[in-house]
Amino acid sequence: MSRTVWTVLGVIAAVVIAWFLVDLVFSVLWFVVKLAIVAVVAVAVFFWLRWLATRRDDRKAVER
Repeated sequence: MSRTVWTVLGVIAAVVIAWFLVDLVFSVLWFVVKLAIVAVVAVAVFFWLRWLATRRDDRKAVER
């Protein structure tokens, strides 16, 4: 009987630990995905701002 109780407690502990580990892994993966999305958007915004700056410089050159 004692072995059965320890087996059940071991299974419960394994499930609880696995639950937290999976939660941690998915949190880290979501953070990495979000970081990658932010990096792509930041690069796009950077090139858009650079394009706007060169376009305005071109207008000033034409006005002179």
